[in-house]
Amino acid sequence: MNDCLLASPTMAGNNTTQESLITCVHTDDAFKYIAYIVTYLLVFPMAFFGNFGALVVFFMQRKRSSASSVVMINLAISDGGFSLSLPLRLAYYFRDGMWPFPDWVCRLCVYGFYVNLYTSILFLTLLSVLRWMAVNKPLIHRKHATSNRALLACLGIWLFVFASSAPFLFDGISYRNGQPRCFEPSNPTSWTRVLILNYVAVLFGFMFPFLTIVTCYSRLVKQLTSPSDFQAGNKVNKHRSQTRARSVHLVAMVTATFLLCFLPYHVIRSLHLHAMCSGWKCSITRQLQRAVVVTLCLAASNSMINPLLYYYSTRTFRAKMKDARSSFRSSRGNSFRSGRMRKRSSTMQGDSQQLPSC
Repeated sequence: MNDCLLASPTMAGNNTTQESLITCVHTDDAFKYIAYIVTYLLVFPMAFFGNFGALVVFFMQRKRSSASSVVMINLAISDGGFSLSLPLRLAYYFRDGMWPFPDWVCRLCVYGFYVNLYTSILFLTLLSVLRWMAVNKPLIHRKHATSNRALLACLGIWLFVFASSAPFLFDGISYRNGQPRCFEPSNPTSWTRVLILNYVAVLFGFMFPFLTIVTCYSRLVKQLTSPSDFQAGNKVNKHRSQTRARSVHLVAMVTATFLLCFLPYHVIRSLHLHAMCSGWKCSITRQLQRAVVVTLCLAASNSMINPLLYYYSTRTFRAKMKDARSSFRSSRGNSFRSGRMRKRSSTMQGDSQQLPSC
């Protein structure tokens, strides 16, 4: 979970134990602040410009939008929206964990993290399923995988994640050592509820999508290695083989993203919650806290990795990037030439005015 899970729970009403745990988990705040500052300073510009730049490119090819393009547009919106919250988080950590903004902004930042996390997972899953259908079930894909249906599926994902993440809107500003804090639970007695929510999220937000992606990946590899794809001299089969190779590259990148960004975070988060709810030793809890910080940074970095996915998996996206770059250079060249012409024209007019009259 977010760093809102790094505060301590009430342990069976024992104030001494509770104070001990609070001291234990917050003696390592400096590591947390430094890790988040370094990560968000790196992620913010790349996620912001990468995703909003991708939206511009997708907008340029809107007349030929496919089902996959619609899913990628929604993924870019999710990641771009998350990047807008990173300056607020940076301001918080630069101030050593003192929240300077209103309570509703804190709630929205916490909520936005989970919305981005699970919409990203589900959009990547939907994208992999569409690519599997395009390769293994081309007729079904051509008939049913339309941009309108993809849009409806994306809207369903948004609504599902918005509703299931709503409990995280309940935790806003809390106070510790007299300072307003964000991303820390305001009600420490709710850890059992948080643990239950964690397992619901792990099951429906991670395990089911991950197994779906692994299934798609294995079937794509099997289809790619089919002997019919390697008949020499057959241009049709060569083209199909290239298409399928790009599809495998896409799903391989998505699988790597899951293994790097999402799997460690969900595993360590679950262990950390058990440590906090069960009152494990302080040394173990502190190490798990550090692990949560590191894996959360990896999860946040997903928002800057996805633009690479758009570029390397979509041929039309690369073509539009080149067109946009060429158009930009052409417009700069035209404006430069027109500026030189205007300057030359004004110079000639000035010279003519200086000539003596007859």
